[in-house]
Amino acid sequence: MADAPDGRPRPAEPRRHWAIRSLTATRDTSVRSWRWWARNWDRLVAALQDEEPVGLAAPATPSGPLVEQRTAPRQIVVPAQGYVYSFHIRATFAWSSTVSLRAEVLTWYADYFMPQAIQRLTRLAADAARELAPHRAAELEMHLQQTLAAQGPWRYQRGDLEVSCAPDVAVRLDEHIRRAVQPQIDRLVNLECRLEEHLRQARYAEELSRRWVAILDDHLAVAGGDPDLATARQHLLSRQRDAVRWIDELLAQRRRPQQGQFATPTVTPRPSGLDTGGDLPG
Repeated sequence: MADAPDGRPRPAEPRRHWAIRSLTATRDTSVRSWRWWARNWDRLVAALQDEEPVGLAAPATPSGPLVEQRTAPRQIVVPAQGYVYSFHIRATFAWSSTVSLRAEVLTWYADYFMPQAIQRLTRLAADAARELAPHRAAELEMHLQQTLAAQGPWRYQRGDLEVSCAPDVAVRLDEHIRRAVQPQIDRLVNLECRLEEHLRQARYAEELSRRWVAILDDHLAVAGGDPDLATARQHLLSRQRDAVRWIDELLAQRRRPQQGQFATPTVTPRPSGLDTGGDLPG
């Protein structure tokens, strides 16, 4: 189309220049977008997968299966023998899977199966607790730990995915029982301290007698049959046997099962005439 007489372009000319500029800008934007996608495509794919693709500078992850540690939101309370007092159980659960999962996926499965695991542990604890007196929290804890170890991890499945759970427990006394047995526990601690002190004295006396007997044996070998040395040796041998007997009795009392967890034990006193003082001979 010819120009106007004054040399200016006809009205269609500006529209053609605007269309060319728009196409050029669109092309440049498309090229920049394509370059951005080419640089970031691998990272976008990795974000949608469970594992980072090889070659990306991702932080090192710990070896072994991912484990989600969970504590029950509240203590599990089960009745003791007589159904008057209760045991209080603090339960923790270690959730894991044999397949590789993202942390948020394992967390979702732990939340999903946690009520079932708590219910199963509650039934297990209730069956054992109803046969135990309310002050036998240690026995209940030991029984539950042994039972859980024998059963192995608990397994739960949803669809094709399976997760496992390893429970752990700590049993506490009912607060009323704890206050009632506190004086008896204090006496037991005191008796245990006395037992340790008597054991220390008995071992010291046995070692002292044994070393003096060895010294007298050396003197008898040099002096011959000295009656005074022989009498002293026999006396020390008698004291050594008394010390060994005392040690055996104290150790037997420590190992002897008591008639009830809080039964008051006895501590065998030191045999009369047994020397536990003085320095050991060199």
